[in-house]
Amino acid sequence: MGSDSTQKFSLFALTAMVVGSMVGAGIFNLPGRFGAATGPFGAMIAWAIAGTGMYMLARVFQALAEKRPDIDSGVFAYAKAGFGNYMGFLSAFGYWLGSCLGNVFYWVLIGSTLGRFFPEIFGDGSSVTAIIVSLIGIWAFHFMILRGVEQAAFINTIVTVAKIVPIIVFILALIFAFNYAQFSENFFGGPGMPEKSLIAQVRDTMLITVFVFLGIEGASVYSRFAKERSDVGTATILGFVGVTGLMVAVTLLPYAVLPQSAIAAVQQPSLATVLEAVVGHWGAVFISIGVLVSVLGAYLAWSLICAEVLFAAAKSDDMPKLFAAQNGNRVPANALWLTNIVVSLFVISTYWSRDAFNFMLDMTSVTALLPYLLVAGYGVLLARSGVGYETTPDERGRDQVFASIAVVYTIIMFIAAGLKYVLLVAVLFVPGTILYFWARREQNLQLFNPTELIVFAITVVAGLIGAYGLLTGIITP
Repeated sequence: MGSDSTQKFSLFALTAMVVGSMVGAGIFNLPGRFGAATGPFGAMIAWAIAGTGMYMLARVFQALAEKRPDIDSGVFAYAKAGFGNYMGFLSAFGYWLGSCLGNVFYWVLIGSTLGRFFPEIFGDGSSVTAIIVSLIGIWAFHFMILRGVEQAAFINTIVTVAKIVPIIVFILALIFAFNYAQFSENFFGGPGMPEKSLIAQVRDTMLITVFVFLGIEGASVYSRFAKERSDVGTATILGFVGVTGLMVAVTLLPYAVLPQSAIAAVQQPSLATVLEAVVGHWGAVFISIGVLVSVLGAYLAWSLICAEVLFAAAKSDDMPKLFAAQNGNRVPANALWLTNIVVSLFVISTYWSRDAFNFMLDMTSVTALLPYLLVAGYGVLLARSGVGYETTPDERGRDQVFASIAVVYTIIMFIAAGLKYVLLVAVLFVPGTILYFWARREQNLQLFNPTELIVFAITVVAGLIGAYGLLTGIITP
């Protein structure tokens, strides 16, 4: 009975969990990223597109959780159920890779934040010193997690407060300082900014909107904890609307206090620079402390998630059995070792990046798109098949529409990302397929069916083109 009571959450608790899973490091970087791309008008259009698309994707996750409760091995399991073993592997590998790249982004953000106060030492987060500090941090967390350290409730509370309080202070300060004349001047694109079409402006914001919504799929996993099943949908809507409102406010309000050209030029995390311009140096210090605490807490969570993705895929025979091993503290040790080796290599690679901060952010977003696209595609297939809808046939049409819109949205995001990032992801997928070969050989199973062989061939060709581009300098990270 005691256990049961601890696993049942109220509407408020469910909503708080949705908010906590969605608000991450990305929100601290929205003003600078949007300021470099567009004015308030383009930003409003971008958020309307992103909000609609990601909400549809959230509804797909919710529908799949309800209609296929037997699938519980992770996001990649939906891709496997709908499109076969190799697509399931690519989804699992992409989700894991995206999580690794997200962890690299966290360390670049930490370095960039420290670089605000020690510019000669940390620079933009990709200096030699910043990389060394990042590597020390990665492996300190690694050995701490191996000993069975997990996020305790009080750490989650501290991290949540560190995220939300600085954002609320930022919004209130900018509402108080709101300058209508400045906002009007920036509305269609401020003076001193490069001339580009509205479509180009909106396109250039798309990957950051994907990044800040990462984790929206987490809402669907809370359904079994609800006191009332109907609270899940309500909590999803409340959490989604609340977080979207925060992100829209954080994006639009800076246009009312600074010229767009000034916003575009700020150092990341841009929330700190904008607040400093309004209230003085203490604003930058306040935001920066919140960023550091929030990011370190989030990094601990995502380190565990990275290892769990590999662990779950290995348990379901989609990755080599090596990664299904746990140590005496029930930590998937081998999965954690591979994860942090890969994260370390990516951190070192930022030294050669022209803009490590935005490059890692964009790569994280693009790698998340394939798993999302396959989930949305499976949502369409499931609604059309009617499996799981035996008692609720009237929901099939609605869910098919939601899933179809989510498919269109993720395809548009791929197009908005541009060929460069798609090719770079393919460069990483090709050697990653070695893990698939390994897992299939362990089970004495056929590597590919004819359709999967075509997908693999396309991936190899794209990877070779991407590698050629990197070697010749045509593609630069």
